[in-house]
Amino acid sequence: MMYEVKVLLRQAVIVGLALAASVCVSATSVSQAPVPDALDPENLKLASVSAFVAPLNSGEPSYAKRADWVMPIASVTKMMTALVVLDSGAPLNERLTVEKRHVAAAANAYSRIRPDSHAKRGDLLTIALMSSENYAAYLLARHHPQGYDAFIDAMNAKARALGMRHTHFVDPSGLSEQNVSTAADLGKMLKAAYEYPAIREATTGAKHDVWFTHPGYSLYYANTNPLVRSSRWDVLLSKTGYLTNAGRCLAMVVNIEGVPTAMVMLDSFGKRTPLGDAGRIRRWLTTGNGGAVAAAAARYEQTKAQALEAQVLATQPVGGAETDTVSR
Repeated sequence: MMYEVKVLLRQAVIVGLALAASVCVSATSVSQAPVPDALDPENLKLASVSAFVAPLNSGEPSYAKRADWVMPIASVTKMMTALVVLDSGAPLNERLTVEKRHVAAAANAYSRIRPDSHAKRGDLLTIALMSSENYAAYLLARHHPQGYDAFIDAMNAKARALGMRHTHFVDPSGLSEQNVSTAADLGKMLKAAYEYPAIREATTGAKHDVWFTHPGYSLYYANTNPLVRSSRWDVLLSKTGYLTNAGRCLAMVVNIEGVPTAMVMLDSFGKRTPLGDAGRIRRWLTTGNGGAVAAAAARYEQTKAQALEAQVLATQPVGGAETDTVSR
């Protein structure tokens, strides 16, 4: 009997020690987790020339890097294209004729879509957003109820309504370098686009098949952002972009520990670089330290930033007025 009591007492002591150790570990983990107010921007190094990070439910950015520089935004433009299409109320099930361009594209605009065939407006919207199909974006503008020019006007009017004071559009696809904005302005556009379920769905799908008619044929499209296919990421909204002078761009909303968070990265080196920046941002938000940037990507960022700053100084009039190209 005494032996059994001693065994029970020993087991109780062991359980008690284990519980105490567990509480200590939990307390240590909580104390080590950074709080937003304690995040040090010096601990986040990014390869993108310009960046902006903010929780959607807050007007205050968590991080900003040259976020007021006006820069080309390439196909990130198509997010605004989608806003205008959906605001117009034009039926998404309506089949549109694939018309030839009435204005020449500002850059290479190769497309697999066959002229004179027909496709649903909703399908064109999906592949313009998800797969960055430039011809699809053009067709959406061409078939706007008030016409192509009115569509471009509506893009700029929507930007003004959202408070995007440093943003200007001249085409619906982003092929023109004259489509410009700032990382901070694009943060406002992401917040607005997040309220549209159709945009969230289209930009986070991994793939989409479109059935065209007259003649009948099918085309397969994949998402240009590989993070939507990663089990390690919860991407809620996404748009990629690329032009030679715009570099690699990525604007998206991701779930960071239950918080929808806007990330905008403009002008970086190589296809994988904005993805690496996204990882560094997430790591910084959750641990307080973003990690290192590859040497080649860092050199690109420094060289491009210096060139853009020199451009500002060379074109800025006396008195420091802002320019239409790049500003600080």
